[in-house]
Amino acid sequence: MTFQLRDETGASRSVAYLLMAAGPFMFLTGVILPAQRTVPGVSIFMLLTVVVSALGALCRWRPERVPRIFWFLAPFLGIVLLTTMNLATWDASTGAQLFYLWPVLYTANFLSRLANYLVLTLVSAGNAAVVFVILDPSRAVTDWASLTVAMTLTGVVVWSLRGRNERLREVLETQAYADPLTGVANRRSFDGELARAVGWAQRHHGSVALMTLDIDYFKKINDTWGHGVGDQALQLVADALRSVASGDDDVVGRLGGDEFVVLLRTDRMGARRAADEVRAAVAAITSLPGGPPGLSIGVAVLPDHALTAVELGAASDAALYEAKDGGRGRTAMAHPPGARHNVDQVPAPTVV
Repeated sequence: MTFQLRDETGASRSVAYLLMAAGPFMFLTGVILPAQRTVPGVSIFMLLTVVVSALGALCRWRPERVPRIFWFLAPFLGIVLLTTMNLATWDASTGAQLFYLWPVLYTANFLSRLANYLVLTLVSAGNAAVVFVILDPSRAVTDWASLTVAMTLTGVVVWSLRGRNERLREVLETQAYADPLTGVANRRSFDGELARAVGWAQRHHGSVALMTLDIDYFKKINDTWGHGVGDQALQLVADALRSVASGDDDVVGRLGGDEFVVLLRTDRMGARRAADEVRAAVAAITSLPGGPPGLSIGVAVLPDHALTAVELGAASDAALYEAKDGGRGRTAMAHPPGARHNVDQVPAPTVV
């Protein structure tokens, strides 16, 4: 989005603190300090003080009552207010113009690149409207150019720091939620995705399939060919799983060791087809010295075999152990609730 808001909570507090500080400042500069006062002028400044202070308190303690568009318009409204106040008080001093820092910093922290360009342009125009009216032309040019350059450099620096911070956060999030070897979701991340998928299925009466699978005799691969080949096998299996679980809501995870899980928003037949596709994708692996690894797969579907995330995980695990007990290299479908000894086991196709 062109005007995407980065942090609504931070934006609301930034606006709130500015307005709560601006109220008393306007009262001081418009009512207390002027040597010459008029009744209309004092009345206007007192009214503005109350309005601005009240709006600041609303932004701080009741931000949910403020229309969201306000957080996008805040820096532009701030520029208009600052320019109007400087002209009303006939103040072109450096201190007065430095208040333009707020919309520049706000936009650089919370809004998009295009918004930054617009704000910097308007700050320059607002400052020009003040200094070229109040000061003599030569000094006005100097002050205007100096402030424009300073504000532009400030915006560029803050925007660059924000970009570095966001990239660092992305790296940390990847490290926190992804398996470092295979790049798929780790247990913590997968548990969250499973809970969300089950919640979606319960709300919309949909189906969610969970595949739990092990690489058959993975220890033998490590012992025979070394851990480097074992790691390569894990990576290739993860790639095969990702090639099958390619939907927007599909998730592949590694729970540890050679155990993987695949979450699909599909029914029992779709899960069966996906398990067959996984086997075909793994069977096509040709880069391992010992050939493609075998897989034991357990499949469970909500609501066919479970009604909660915990039950779905338990049913998929039970089906996996059924497949392993049946001789490995098999796909086992979980039991319907209350059923016994009716697991559907299908041998994996022979790889030539």
